[in-house]
Amino acid sequence: MRLESNETEWRTPMPDLNVEQSSKAQWIYRCGLKGLCPKCGQASMYRKWLKLERKCPNCGLDYGFAAPDDGPAFFSLCIVAFPLTFFVVWLQVKYEPPFWVHLLTSFPLLGLGCVLPLQYIKGWLVASQYVNKATEAGTEKLWADLNARDASERD
Repeated sequence: MRLESNETEWRTPMPDLNVEQSSKAQWIYRCGLKGLCPKCGQASMYRKWLKLERKCPNCGLDYGFAAPDDGPAFFSLCIVAFPLTFFVVWLQVKYEPPFWVHLLTSFPLLGLGCVLPLQYIKGWLVASQYVNKATEAGTEKLWADLNARDASERD
């Protein structure tokens, strides 16, 4: 993998998908956490805060493959909500503060801590799906059967 330089920034082209895992992981984290296109690493993959573009404005990558679904929320809850909940319970048992203390501290920390990382986690998941060519395994026959049944019911 070689580096390309621009007068204002250094860019790393996407690694060949057959190279070692460490290069793939670096590319996934770089593009995913910055919200950049996983193919070219240049343009933003987001149209709005959590809404993906239809296609990359730089390289034309169609984001139709991206299906992070509830993944960002799951990871956000695991990383932030569960540990913070244990801390809040410990705080309550140990010091027994009044409820307003939790209203002013615990609930805002929990809300912001779960919402703020969503875009970074979604970018990481989309980049992972692209670089690893992730697809649902074993569902082709199921979808074909379901679509055939739906088509026959409409006729």
